[in-house]
Amino acid sequence: MAEILVVRHGQASFGADNYDELSDLGRKQGQLLGETLRAMGWQPDRAITGSLARQKQTLEEMGFSVQAEEHSGWNEYDFHDLLHQRFGGQAPDDVITDRKTHFRALRDTLAEWQDGGIQSARETWAQFTARVEAARRHAAACDAERILVVSSGGVIARLVAATLEVPDRQMITLNLQVKNTSLTRFISSKRRFFLHEFNSVPQFHDAARAELMSYS
Repeated sequence: MAEILVVRHGQASFGADNYDELSDLGRKQGQLLGETLRAMGWQPDRAITGSLARQKQTLEEMGFSVQAEEHSGWNEYDFHDLLHQRFGGQAPDDVITDRKTHFRALRDTLAEWQDGGIQSARETWAQFTARVEAARRHAAACDAERILVVSSGGVIARLVAATLEVPDRQMITLNLQVKNTSLTRFISSKRRFFLHEFNSVPQFHDAARAELMSYS
């Protein structure tokens, strides 16, 4: 049986022109996670990221020597595109730059997307779920015992929801709970794939490090 550890990337550059770059905090989060996993005696036999810079940068900061593969199925849904398309081509500034406004709008937007709305978006909900499943199958199809994946919150939430066979709306709730550099662990065999641990942050389990935890 294989252990697949799916990590959400570190904090990205929220509100910046280029969101797809780790912030200084995001880089520190990645370093702490790598240190914590090595202290626990956990070393990956295989590593995979999506094609997004923030995912690749997180793996780099973790400091493992294994050569990473790339599979675009682990990329986040394009939330900027979804928000802009929902608002007629350009979302209001506060929807992009204000955290509370952003996440309220994102929740409603994801629900509409799941229901088949926002047809002008670059990717449909069905296409998103299909590529996440393809990424899962690709990660599980090997003889490695410890597989490290660096992905994003929406993908992790979808994978958990699909594994537990819960309604699509539950994916939205899970998505908004996923912490930066949190660990979600799956166990995989030829016949079974199940959730073992969700949204764990052992790297932040002391008072000083807890201040470094973030959700976006």
